[in-house]
Amino acid sequence: MAGVQPYLIKTISEYHQLRNLPRPQHPLVSVINFEDIKPGKDDEPKNLTQHFYSIALKRMVNGRVKYGQQEYDFNEGVLFFIAPGQVYSIDAREDFQHSGWLILIHPDFLWNTPLAKIIRQYEYFSYSVNEALFLSEKEETTVTNIILNIEQEYNSNIDKFSQRVILAQLELLLTYAERFYHRQFITRKIINHSILSRLEDILEKYFNSDDLAKKGLPAVQYIADLLNVSPGYLSGLLKVLTGQSTQQHIHDKLIEKAKEKLSITSLSVSEIAYELGFEHPQSFSKLFKTKTNVSPSEFRQSFN
Repeated sequence: MAGVQPYLIKTISEYHQLRNLPRPQHPLVSVINFEDIKPGKDDEPKNLTQHFYSIALKRMVNGRVKYGQQEYDFNEGVLFFIAPGQVYSIDAREDFQHSGWLILIHPDFLWNTPLAKIIRQYEYFSYSVNEALFLSEKEETTVTNIILNIEQEYNSNIDKFSQRVILAQLELLLTYAERFYHRQFITRKIINHSILSRLEDILEKYFNSDDLAKKGLPAVQYIADLLNVSPGYLSGLLKVLTGQSTQQHIHDKLIEKAKEKLSITSLSVSEIAYELGFEHPQSFSKLFKTKTNVSPSEFRQSFN
């Protein structure tokens, strides 16, 4: 039902209670085998959000997982990530079948460690569920082995080394995930190059309309929404395919239009700046020089 607030899960212990699982071995971290999670009841909350990270390796899923208006049916080995505060929902049928692993990590477990900062730099925690990481058989084996190492440590007696061992394995898992996403951006060429082509079309249409003068430069979120991808996924994809972020692509298109106006019109630099959506001509001139190493006036003089 629209407008219903998501059910908030504050602690990992609360998650275990919700899923009818035994108490976690550790209050700030948990490793769960999906086969131990039974299908939910009809009255269980469907829209959820939580105060902790989750990393899920899923196989043979015939329920639907949904982020916002997007839903996806998993039918092969995939890895996906949920950051604290993200909203997701589970729609499980009676014949719901699950296999794989779920790792839950509370931010307090990472407190005062290098991983506390590093984990926020991994953009895939902000990807939508349909941007999950599709693993090859070899990659899935690599990920599973790391998770089993974490599980073994999780089920052992806690000592002063436990946290360091789990964090080391977790950081290794996140690094492999980044490598495998890099691979996915390259190997799924047809889909990804289609996104790149549509991006160029969107920017071309925007820059040739009145929107630029009226609204200014398009926001990354606006572009991502039109492409039906998350901003983080779009930037990650573009960096791999082109070496540039979404913002850099927008700026490149802007400079292309600026050069066109400087070379074939008699508009002043200030007039061009206003047409390109800048309130202050100085901001336009500064960006132009940063991108081209010459000022707009110097660029125009090169044509005379």
